[in-house]
Order: sequence, then structure tokens, then C-alpha cells
Amino acid sequence: MFGNKEIFLKDRFGRLHNYLRISVTDRCNFSCVYCVPFKIKKLKPKNEILKIEEIYRIVKIFVDLGIRKVRITGGEPLLRKGILELIKILYTIENLEKIAITTNGSLLKNFLKEFKNLGLKDVNVSLDTLKPKKFSSITLSDRFFDVIDGIESAISYGFNIKINTVVMRNLNDDEIIDFVEFVRDKPITVRFIEYMPFSSSKDNFHKFFVSYKEIFDKISSKYPLKKLITENQTSKDYVIEGFKGKVGFITSISEKFCESCNRLRISSDGKLRTCLFGSNYIDLKKLLRDGKDEEEIKEIILNSLREKSFSRPDIEELMNRNNLIMKELGG
Repeated sequence: MFGNKEIFLKDRFGRLHNYLRISVTDRCNFSCVYCVPFKIKKLKPKNEILKIEEIYRIVKIFVDLGIRKVRITGGEPLLRKGILELIKILYTIENLEKIAITTNGSLLKNFLKEFKNLGLKDVNVSLDTLKPKKFSSITLSDRFFDVIDGIESAISYGFNIKINTVVMRNLNDDEIIDFVEFVRDKPITVRFIEYMPFSSSKDNFHKFFVSYKEIFDKISSKYPLKKLITENQTSKDYVIEGFKGKVGFITSISEKFCESCNRLRISSDGKLRTCLFGSNYIDLKKLLRDGKDEEEIKEIILNSLREKSFSRPDIEELMNRNNLIMKELGG
């Protein structure tokens, strides 16, 4: 049906989608308070998680449809058996321009040489505190210095590093300036992310939520922020004179950026979601295992994208209906 015709993943509002985030595991060696609360510990059976070859087939289908960037997420993707093999075969896909990965950083140092050899350059590290004791209370892990060592090593290897920090009131909002200072002499970006109401975090949403404006005002009261004009509409990025690093803000809650959304997400068990906050999905794993051919799957994907809403639901609606678990969907 599609032949050699170039296909673009456009929805009915004309938004072009060229960025795919795919979770490769729901397993993680951290238990962060907003991602894996004590009441949600169960992991999916191994046979429900996408196989390496299935991930490859899915990515190839999406690249045929116009995806140009893929980000590998989790859980903790570096726990996935065969992760280096996966990255290697993804690089064989023609027209895939960039592969990136998001990790908690605890195992990062062990993979940097292999990443560099494969050609992967873009690494995001999730880090919500610069204090070892607080790190343990947030993540239920004692791997703080492994994370910091991973970040420092990645810088020395020349990777493009971003730190993702979820800001939580009365938990780590007192470290906002500390994180800004952390990038003073480092060529990396720290991105402050608003707390989001997923099923694993919505009970604490009003307790923890800190708006982008409040974070911005706290920083700008000490350091003048100069806005960068970039193609990335997801993060509002700024520079500070004399700093090697940059500061960014991801404002999913207080200032949504749905009108410029260019991404699609696939969970570790193969469910395609056209919106992070959406309740509808397409089960790509089932389609593959039922023997659907690639042309059929492409048409189903395009039909799903045509049904994408223009904007995410309002917060109260999200609070009432959102049953997504972040570690399964992957950022």
C-alpha cells in the first residue's frame, strides 16, 4: 500500500510527529516516590514485555512512517538484557537520525565506552536531589555517588548530558539553586520538571506540585536568565552569563505545549499512546504476535494518530482517570 511513498505522521491538526519514546523494561533498581510507590510493586511477566526483535520491528515501522529520533526509556533501560545489542541494530535502520537514552544513572559509567563506540551521544539522567541522604529517601537506593560518577564520566567522554529533576514541594524545592550551581562549570543542562499526576503520584499531586513560574522566579531572583530560541518546544531553555551549563523547564502542567507536540510513546509491553496523558492505546505487541503484516500495522498507527486530541485533559480530569504507571510507560 505504502511502497516507496514517503509518509508523514501528521494528526488531524497538522502536527508532525517525528520523535518516538520507547520503554524497553518496567524493571528499575530505584523505587522513586512519584514513580513506584509501595502499593505498586508488581512487574509484568517476561512474556508480556517486548522482545528485542519486536522493538526493532516496531522502530523500523515507525521510521518508515517518518520517525527520525528514538529515545530509549524504562523503568531503567540499562537493566534490560541485550540493551547494547538493541542499540546496535537500531543504528542499522536507514533514515533513523538520532538515538538517545534516559537513565537513572546508577549503571551509566559501565556503558559509556560501548555507547561511544556505537555512536550514541545523547543521555538524559534523572536526578532529583544533590544530597546523598535525601537521595536514599526519594529513591530507596544508596547509589547516589554512582549516579554522580556516571554524570562526571559522561561529561569527560563528551556526551550530550541533560539532568531531569522533578521538583517536589518540601522535598527538594530547597535545592533549585543548588542544581543551577551544579551546572555552573559543567557543559550540561538541568531541566526542572513539574510534578505530574500519574496513578503512582496523583495522591500527592497538590502536596508536591511546584509551578514552573515559581521555579523560574526563584532562579531569576538570583541569576538573570536569557531565553534560548530552539526547535524543542517541550523544554523552555535558558542560559546564564558565565555558566557553562544551561537551565530548562518542562511545564507539562501549568503551561501545556500540546500545540507543538511531536512525540509518540510505546510502553514496555508494546502499547502505543499518542499522548502521555491519554487513556487510549494501540497494542502493537498483539498486532505483531497475531501476524499482522507491516502495511496493516502502519495503517492502524496512522488511524490512531488521526484520533489524537488537540490537548491533554484538564488536571482534575487527569486526577480522576489517569491509571498510568510511569515506570511502565517511560517518561
